[in-house]
Amino acid sequence: MEHRDTPLVAKDARSSWLRARTLLLLRWLTILGQTAAVIGASAFGVEIPLRACLAVIAAAVLVNGIAMAATTQNRRLSAREAMVTLMFDIIQLGALLALTGGLNNPFALMMIAPVMISASVLSLRATAIIAVAAVVVATLLAFAAIPLRFHERVLADPPLLVLGNWVSLVIGIGFFAFYARRVNDETFRMSQALAATQAALGREQKLTMLSGVVAAAAHELGTPLATIKLLSAELAEELEAPEQREDALLIRAQADRCAEILRSMGPRGYADTIMSYAPVSSVVEEAAAPHANRGIRIITRVQGGLPEESAAPQPELARQPEIIQGLRNLVQNAVDFATSTVWIDIDWTPGMIAIEIGDDGPGYPPEVLRRIGVPFVRSRGAQKERPGYEGMGLGLFIAKTLLERSGARLSFGNAAPRAPAGEGEAEPPEFGRPSGAVISVTWSPEEVTRPAAFRAEPREGTAEPEMWG
Repeated sequence: MEHRDTPLVAKDARSSWLRARTLLLLRWLTILGQTAAVIGASAFGVEIPLRACLAVIAAAVLVNGIAMAATTQNRRLSAREAMVTLMFDIIQLGALLALTGGLNNPFALMMIAPVMISASVLSLRATAIIAVAAVVVATLLAFAAIPLRFHERVLADPPLLVLGNWVSLVIGIGFFAFYARRVNDETFRMSQALAATQAALGREQKLTMLSGVVAAAAHELGTPLATIKLLSAELAEELEAPEQREDALLIRAQADRCAEILRSMGPRGYADTIMSYAPVSSVVEEAAAPHANRGIRIITRVQGGLPEESAAPQPELARQPEIIQGLRNLVQNAVDFATSTVWIDIDWTPGMIAIEIGDDGPGYPPEVLRRIGVPFVRSRGAQKERPGYEGMGLGLFIAKTLLERSGARLSFGNAAPRAPAGEGEAEPPEFGRPSGAVISVTWSPEEVTRPAAFRAEPREGTAEPEMWG
């Protein structure tokens, strides 16, 4: 896992996602609704300053018409432009409400709409400014508004009810702004994290394909290079001229160098690279290989013992990019925060394959453990317990998403506390147990193993794999 979350899109980039035509079309709908409401109320005998109301609506029509003529079909608003547009809507609506009863008008709840739009697409600062403007306009409407009249009767609520209307409107502005902000924030972060997951999976797939091409090239070029080496050696023996003999030896040396370069580019053999399934320990070692030389010892154990000591036939795990990249992220997380050792334990039964990755680091902070797997989780407590730690959301989210796509079930926790060992009782690392974070990954064999190939029975005396933590 990376120490830094690198968002694919800037934090407040949503402000530039909003097309100008979207807001302008919504304003046309608002204008139609306002016109229908004003004319309808007047037709039913409600006494309102009709000309003044139509003048306020005409101002919105003029502004909207100019804006429509000045903007292209796909022009997107900047954050400032969107804020000014929504601010105009609040002021125009406030002016119309002031002419039609203020907070006694049931359409006063429309003041919430611009605030919700701002909370969905604009920055927190812009949303706060628009929300404050809406509250100020609502407050002015409570004290300065032309009352509605119906057959010379004033349609006005008692002062206490007006106060209740004001309080409910202010609370509604705050609540719906917070609600829209949180929901859209979660959706936005999830879309970023899923895009990063797809990018990580795409990189792993490309690397797998490239590794296969390199290994295939090394395999196919092996015969020509061997021929060149053989012929150059024979020429060196037959040629008597020193200069020609040196040239033949140089050809052989360069052929050896080409073979070595191809071997270094493709660390796995040709057959192994194109293999769809491999023993589970081989897949784990492939995933952990990039982190093997980072100063932290990685110990892989198969059913409690070292791989070379295990006589049991291992299940063949699918070499899917999702599995390799997901396990690689989990191993990286363990290596990042381990003190000296990371343990990878592999166990299986006829009904389960389990891989457990643990370290001897400080473990997960409690407040972070509750939200593991949520993208862009940050914690001040984690910053103190794990120096240099800035976030653990994206990397674990990618690993969790990729592994769950393969059918895995993940659990995150901390190792159970153990009594300190007495003097001279320290156990070798090969037989040690994690003392920090522990991640368990389990599959059903039919989901990730070769069909009809999972025939390994547990060794006599072995029980179900033990999950530490």
